[in-house]
Amino acid sequence: METQNKKISLEVVHPNAAGIDIGSRSHWVAVGQDAQDIKEFGVYSEDQMAMSNWLKSKSVTHIAMESTGTYWQNLFATLVGQGFEVILVNGKQTKNVKGKKTDIEDCQWIQKLHTLGLLSESFLPDSDTDIIRTYSQHRLNLINQSASCVKRMQKFLRLMNMRLDVVVNDIVGLTGSAIIKAFISGETDGKKLAANRHYNCRKSETEIAKALQYNGRKDYLFALQQEWSTYEHLHKQIVATDQQINTIIKTIIDKDDNKKQHLINPLCI
Repeated sequence: METQNKKISLEVVHPNAAGIDIGSRSHWVAVGQDAQDIKEFGVYSEDQMAMSNWLKSKSVTHIAMESTGTYWQNLFATLVGQGFEVILVNGKQTKNVKGKKTDIEDCQWIQKLHTLGLLSESFLPDSDTDIIRTYSQHRLNLINQSASCVKRMQKFLRLMNMRLDVVVNDIVGLTGSAIIKAFISGETDGKKLAANRHYNCRKSETEIAKALQYNGRKDYLFALQQEWSTYEHLHKQIVATDQQINTIIKTIIDKDDNKKQHLINPLCI
């Protein structure tokens, strides 16, 4: 039985397309599949404008680039501002294809796939949402740092035989914070430390005092003092970030009548 060779042709969707392989120190751009259609550019602002001018000289209208870390963001904004139709592509879309075609540059693969309309655009939020997301991600990072700080404080307290974690649910809660502040300020007597118990704490002063028997390790005490200072600093940063987020959200709502209509008045709750 004879086999027939079959050819499959794909329609060109974007005839004036370019592909950009994003890097941390340089970007590779392809406007075609020949060697002379590839050019490397730096990452500075003047390099971005040089790239834009080169793309215009090649009559490029549509551009696809990979979402590599955060390196793409400034270039993306520059190219959009210069009037190009730019899409951001998840690297997973081209990863498998690259593995089979190692003889062709990455940027050329991106250019070819975009020319044939085979790349899907990644979702990008509007500018207001993007700003809030930046603050929110920063806030989450601060919270994670704070949680790590609390874990280290628990460790140092435990090594000093100060089992605050056994008698309170949260060592940085009302009772725990008061005890830690008094302890790092020089008070080491368990009974006097237990006197800082908040009235809503389930454990009695007697039980708390039994858990707070300092073994005299000054090295751990010094480390605890450092961690507490870091914790307080992070807490202040979280509060400041919350205030900034509230200010941004209020600004966004105030300039949009539709959003104002959906704002819940706290006085009506």
